[in-house]
Amino acid sequence: MAAPAGRQAKFVEGNLFRHIAVMSLTSSVGLMAIFAVDLINMIFISMLEQAEITAAVGYAGAILFFTTSFGIGLSIAVSALVARAVGQRDLVMAREKATNGLILGIGFGVVFSAVVWLFLPQIVSLLGATGQTHDLTVHFLRIVIPSQPFLMVGMIGGAILRSHGDAKRAMAATIWGALANAVLDPVLIFGLDLDLTGAAIASVVSRVVIAGVALLPILKHYGGFDRPTLAGLRSDLAGVFAIAGPAILTQVATPLGQAFVTRMVSGYGEAAVAGMAIAGRLTPVALGVIFALSGAVGPIIGQNYGAGRMDRVRRTFIDALLFTAIVIVAVTVVLFVLRAPIADLFHAEGLTRDLVYLFCGPICLLFFFNGAIFVANALCNNLGKPLQSTLINWGRHTIGTVPFAWWLGGYWGAQGVLIGQAVGGVIFGALGVWLALRLIDATPARA
Repeated sequence: MAAPAGRQAKFVEGNLFRHIAVMSLTSSVGLMAIFAVDLINMIFISMLEQAEITAAVGYAGAILFFTTSFGIGLSIAVSALVARAVGQRDLVMAREKATNGLILGIGFGVVFSAVVWLFLPQIVSLLGATGQTHDLTVHFLRIVIPSQPFLMVGMIGGAILRSHGDAKRAMAATIWGALANAVLDPVLIFGLDLDLTGAAIASVVSRVVIAGVALLPILKHYGGFDRPTLAGLRSDLAGVFAIAGPAILTQVATPLGQAFVTRMVSGYGEAAVAGMAIAGRLTPVALGVIFALSGAVGPIIGQNYGAGRMDRVRRTFIDALLFTAIVIVAVTVVLFVLRAPIADLFHAEGLTRDLVYLFCGPICLLFFFNGAIFVANALCNNLGKPLQSTLINWGRHTIGTVPFAWWLGGYWGAQGVLIGQAVGGVIFGALGVWLALRLIDATPARA
C-alpha cells in the first residue's frame, strides 16, 4: 500500500545540507558502480599488458561515456517531472509520469543505440584510432552497445526512486550490476581466455542486472506503473522532451569535449591514450559524489519548487556548492597520497604514469568548477529553464575546452591537453553559478 501523501515529499522539511549529503553520497555509490564497471574492465584488461587492447578500451570508453550521457539526460527529465508531482502530493500523477517517461526513454534509447551501432567504425575513426586498435575498439562496442537500453531502464528506474527520496534502493541497482561485472570479468577474460570479448560480455550482463534490480522496488513499494495509453504518451511526450532534449544536449556535451581531447591526445601515441583512459575511468569513480549531484540535488530542488519554497531552493543551491568544495578537497588529498599505488595498479609507466600523476593532483582539484556546473544544471532543469544549462555545458566543452587544450598542448604535450581542458572549466563554472543565482531571483514561487 502506498504511503500517505504527506510522507512522500520528504525534502520540503529538514536540514538541506543533510539531504544533499545523504542523496549525493547514496546516489554516488550507485553512479560510481555504473562507471566502476568500466574501471574494473580497465584493471583486468591492463593485466594483459597489451597496449593495443588497453588503448581500445580507452577509445571505447569515450563512446560509452557519450551513450551513457544520453541515458542520464532522459533520467534527469523523468526525475524532474516525478519529483515535481511528489512535491505537489499528487502520487497518481507521479506514477503516470514515471510510466510514460520509462516507455519513452526505452523507445528513444533503442533508436539511439541502433544508430550508434551502425556507424561504429566511422565514429571510432573520428577519435583517432587506427589499425588493430581501431578493430578491437569496434569489436568491443559491437557487443556492448546493443545492451544500452537495459542501462537506460536502470538509470530511469533509479531516477524514479530518487524522486521519491528512496536513494538507497536506487543505489542498490548499480551496486549489484558492478558486482556482477567484477565476478564475471576474471572468469571470462582469464578463465575462458576471451580477453576483450569477455570484458564486453561481462558489461552486457551487468547492465541487465542493473535494469532488473532498479525496477523491482518501484513495482513493490511505489505502486508500479500504470497501463500506458497512446493519448497519455502523446500528452507527456512534450513535457518529457521539453526537459530531456536540452538535458541530453547538456549531458552529451561532456563526452563530446572528451572526444575532442581523446583526438588531440591520440597524436602523442598509445601510451598517452592509455594514460588518458585511466584518468577517464578514475574520474567518475573517485568523483562519483560530484557526478551524482545533478541527479541527487534535482529532486530536492524539484520538491521544494513544487511546494512553493523558493527560499529552500536557494539554500539547496548554496549548500550544494559547499558540499562540492568539501568533497573535492578530500578526494584530491586521497588521490595525491595514493598516486603511486594507483599508477602501479594499472601497470602505468612513462607518459602513461605522468598523466595519472597529473590527474591525482591539480586536475582533480580544479574539478570543483565542473561540480558547480553540475549543481547549476540541476537547478536550471528543475526550475523549467533547461536551455540555460545546455548553453553553459556546451560552452564549457567546446570553446571552454578545445582552444585551451590546443594551446597548452603545444607547450606541454599530452599533459598540456588535460590542463587546458581543466582551465576552461574554471571560467564556465563561475559563469554557471552567476546565471543560476539570477534564475533563482527571477523565478516566482509556485502557488
